[in-house]
Amino acid sequence: MVKELILELLANFWILLNSIAFFILIGVVIAGIFKLLLPDAFIKKHLGEHNFMANIKAAVFGIPLPLCSCSVIPFVSALKKSGASRSAIQTFLISTPITGADSIMATYGVFGWLFTLYRVVTSVIISMLAGLLTLLLVKEEATESNSENNPSMQFKPVSGHIIGKPLNINVVKAEDKQNIFQQVLSYAFDDIYKDIARALMIGLILGALIITFMPENLAEYISANPLMNYVLVLAVSVPLYVCATASIPLGLSLLSAGFSPGAAFIFLTAGPATNTITMSVVMKTLGKTSLVIYLSSVIIGSLIFGFAFDSFFPESLGQMLIFDEHEEEAGFVAQVSSVILLYLSLKYIINKDAKLIKSGGCSSGGGCCSSGT
Repeated sequence: MVKELILELLANFWILLNSIAFFILIGVVIAGIFKLLLPDAFIKKHLGEHNFMANIKAAVFGIPLPLCSCSVIPFVSALKKSGASRSAIQTFLISTPITGADSIMATYGVFGWLFTLYRVVTSVIISMLAGLLTLLLVKEEATESNSENNPSMQFKPVSGHIIGKPLNINVVKAEDKQNIFQQVLSYAFDDIYKDIARALMIGLILGALIITFMPENLAEYISANPLMNYVLVLAVSVPLYVCATASIPLGLSLLSAGFSPGAAFIFLTAGPATNTITMSVVMKTLGKTSLVIYLSSVIIGSLIFGFAFDSFFPESLGQMLIFDEHEEEAGFVAQVSSVILLYLSLKYIINKDAKLIKSGGCSSGGGCCSSGT
């Protein structure tokens, strides 16, 4: 009996991994490209305006950046020091963790284009609503720190391009052109994926556990109590720290356990956008009113859009029963991608743990935030 459960658990883990591995590999490479095109200083420069246009920019910039709800914290601190408005910071703080190039690709691979588009559009709406409320209700503090007066924000030529402006490959030195591909891959895997490797593996394991040990009558109970879909998921997702990419296998396992697509959407929205650590940082950095706006926007927005998804697209994810016993075996590309992703995950986790043991630090998987990108 125990052996059968272990084999079933491993099989479910492998199925989940096969469903997202290829898209995550592609997604982190795209994220690496965005990092070159949108340097941190460039984003900070455009979020310093105290108007709604800065909120729009914050929402747009936040979509492709691979920063989770914890690793976005040091970036937000830098934005505040550089003179960004509270409303723009609030918008960026919500929009960025929900999406990300790697998460968007993985969401598309698992949930399809409709759910992915819905997730991206609603994240922008929720984040801009929070930014607008902050703009109207929260008084901005006078600040002397901005990109013009702060020497640390002055743009200096480095390696053939200007930090703080989009990378123009046409003007990069010849020797830098040869290294662009290497830079993209290095940032994609040695920075972005290394930071989410542990969280992703934990998400896959938890997802496999949910699918393996979920009660047989759970789906029937949830179907008979639609409100429980939202209440249970929201109660778990708000305080939980889970990055946008790592939340995908968990969202998929909830769907397989009988939760509605709208409930899975709520988890994929509220989970990455909030956690207890981010709440405390918002409280300290932006104040009590901003914290209330931040939580209210995420909770109410995710509930409304989750209910709307179930109401307008009730059958949109019906074809996603990837754990059906009649499901065809994963293709060659999916399995090779899974092997590569598993190897990279183990490599980064083991190397990080070894370094932490030597330094006496703590890992992000143990509750510490990543330093960001």
